Amino acid sequence: MDGVSSQNLSYREQEESITLTSVPHSDTSSELLTLNVGPHHPATHGVLRLIVTLEGEIVRDIKPVIGYVHTGIEKTAEQKAYWKVIPVVERMDYLSYYFNAMAFCGSVENLAQIEVPKRAQYLRVIHMELNRIMSHLVWLGTSALDLGAISMFWYCFRERDAILDLFEMSSGQRMHTRYFQVGGVIEDIPRGFEEKLRQFIATMPQRADQYADLLEKNEIVLQRLRGTCPLAEERLLDIGVTGPLLRAAGNPWDLRKAAPYSSYEDFDFKIPVGTVGDNYDRYRVRHAEIYESVKIIEQALDGLPEGPCITDS
Repeated sequence: MDGVSSQNLSYREQEESITLTSVPHSDTSSELLTLNVGPHHPATHGVLRLIVTLEGEIVRDIKPVIGYVHTGIEKTAEQKAYWKVIPVVERMDYLSYYFNAMAFCGSVENLAQIEVPKRAQYLRVIHMELNRIMSHLVWLGTSALDLGAISMFWYCFRERDAILDLFEMSSGQRMHTRYFQVGGVIEDIPRGFEEKLRQFIATMPQRADQYADLLEKNEIVLQRLRGTCPLAEERLLDIGVTGPLLRAAGNPWDLRKAAPYSSYEDFDFKIPVGTVGDNYDRYRVRHAEIYESVKIIEQALDGLPEGPCITDS
């Protein structure tokens, strides 16, 4: 049976059915090991239990056990005024808080037919693209750390800290900033923010070049990423996957191009795509997106309109 897909079994029954699932294996000279990966502490993010069947380092079978991460955010949001929901949805993903806030605020603005001032739209884009770079840096640094490349972790978090400094400067908070409001942003960027931001985007491409120099000639990294876990575009579309994983398989789907919001149509940028759809392509797509985000931020700064940063209606 398909582990957790049945809605008629309790979690305990699902776990028992998973544990009893056998994996066909004809080679009697090697041994299969069934291993629990997780669940981690329930207070951490992304809590998930995986029942993994290993043959050495080769994963022969994997079954997810879901149900650990429900936090009642939807029900919490039902009981709050719209402006009180913003800090709640930001905490749904501590690496993408600006995007979560944008999704919620944008939905309220569409429902209420609120027009967001152009300056506020550009400020949102600047902070979202900084957030995208920051998120990719956490992913890259921690992924490289899992492969034993501890230097990459320090380098990536060095740039991440610079971005958090910028967030603190514009909002007063390094994470979960509540900077986006329905109708715009809470306040304009302070004096000195633009100068500090321009310093960052001037150095970030060079830092990204250094990441590539360190990783893309490393045999351990290449053997772990190239040809591992390839997924075809059709399969990803069947299960509703978008974002860098879909783009790594060669599909250039990007909401910023397909259905532009917050004035993304004003900016010139490319959509990095892969060809094979393996882990190496997923790495390369995210790495290339760092450069594109820098380009967008620079354009937004150069063309930042005058005017209010939040609607007065």
